[in-house]
Amino acid sequence: MSQQTPEQTPQPTERRGGAVWALVITSVAGFMAALDNLVVTTALPSIREDFGGALDDLEWTVSAYTLTFAVLLMFGAALGDRFGRRRLFLVGITVFTGASAAAAMAPGIDSLIAARAVQGVGAAIMMPLTLTLLTAAVPAAKRGMAYGIWGAVNGLAVASGPLIGGSLTEHLSWQWIFWLNVPLGLALLPLVRLRLTESFGSGAPLDIRGTLLASGGLFGIVYGLVRAPVVGWSDGVVLLALFAGTALLTGFVFHGMRAENPMLPMRLFRSRAFAGINAASLLMFLGMFGSIFLLSQYMQGVLGYSPTEAGLRMLPWTGMPMLVAPLAGYLSDRVGGRPVVAAGLFLQAVGLGWFAAVVEADTSYAAQLPALIISGIGMSLFFAPASSLVMSSVRAQEQGIASGANNALREVGGALGIAVMASIFSAQGGYESARTFVDGIRPALWVGSAAVALAGVGALYIPRRRPATGPAAGAQEVTEAAVPVPVPVPETASR
Repeated sequence: MSQQTPEQTPQPTERRGGAVWALVITSVAGFMAALDNLVVTTALPSIREDFGGALDDLEWTVSAYTLTFAVLLMFGAALGDRFGRRRLFLVGITVFTGASAAAAMAPGIDSLIAARAVQGVGAAIMMPLTLTLLTAAVPAAKRGMAYGIWGAVNGLAVASGPLIGGSLTEHLSWQWIFWLNVPLGLALLPLVRLRLTESFGSGAPLDIRGTLLASGGLFGIVYGLVRAPVVGWSDGVVLLALFAGTALLTGFVFHGMRAENPMLPMRLFRSRAFAGINAASLLMFLGMFGSIFLLSQYMQGVLGYSPTEAGLRMLPWTGMPMLVAPLAGYLSDRVGGRPVVAAGLFLQAVGLGWFAAVVEADTSYAAQLPALIISGIGMSLFFAPASSLVMSSVRAQEQGIASGANNALREVGGALGIAVMASIFSAQGGYESARTFVDGIRPALWVGSAAVALAGVGALYIPRRRPATGPAAGAQEVTEAAVPVPVPVPETASR
């Protein structure tokens, strides 16, 4: 087999599909992976009715996916760089599609949680490669628009999860939220093979130690946060999990500072742009995921809406990316991603705070509507330019790991958001009555609003854009943040 590096022209024997096919394929794959973050939320009452289970079991139907997704994202990106991005992309789609079918056929809550965890593994391999494959296929001058479309599609998937999940649950069954992925995955497999070009990264060795440290640390912290409301914060297992998770993550940071080829080089965080957008992404997903997890149940369990009615009433929030994302991309090209992302985060914080202020056992839809619209505009302004900020904050050779790191931190934020806000909900309220539910959700929403507002502060840490220079700059945004670091000459990787 021939060898090639990312900079080499693909072999002429390969069938190439161009930028449009790459955008379609990577957007659909990203849509599937992002959709499954929150598609389960409006189905939770139905799953609970069929399988039983306590709040922590329901949390794990969401968190099992986001956790494996988060902890293996950077490893998935590294595998693609090492063994071929298109090849591993096919593997990720196959695993994700098979696990979706297993989740649809799950006979109980434990098997559903296990299938969701395997789904997360497939998504972790697939998702970071969508952005690197797209970057390789799209000319530099058009990448800003391509990133905007890709980001809007992914944002729409995250946000429309409750509507799609609610509609399928009510009119078919909750199993169809997983069956939906199967035909999409099967359709993508031949398209990936025929329309995408193979590419490789630097050929650096896989960071097994870093993967184990990150995986163990994140699992310990999320497990402790999920179990604490059930058994108490003073429980020995909870304290051990939180302590061990913190220790392992600390070890991961030191490993990233000292290892020769770490999964996540900590030197990347010397860039204010990279550090700022990643901090903002983590906090944004923490506040948003935790809020949607609880609000979906509030609309059904307290206000009495059906799953479809709940999803439709959230459309001013979840459907807003279709209207605002193109404008966000245009504004980002004109004034830079920093002010657009920051404005979006502050608007999202205002929207969640509005929810917290008006939530009652009998809140009218008219009282909720301003919060839904403000949240939708804020979310739309964030998703479109955020990916472009990530990819332009590092050198071309580091874009694969940058994509994996940003997606990982988003998923970590989502898993932590659900765990933290469910813990607050359980401590202050519960499912016993509409009154106790409201007592629990109100402080949780205030915490979510504060987290997203803090994300806005993190976005302001990103440097202002300065004019791009040089032929390689294209239309990508150039920030003042990058700290010059030595970049190793890429080695060839065996196909």
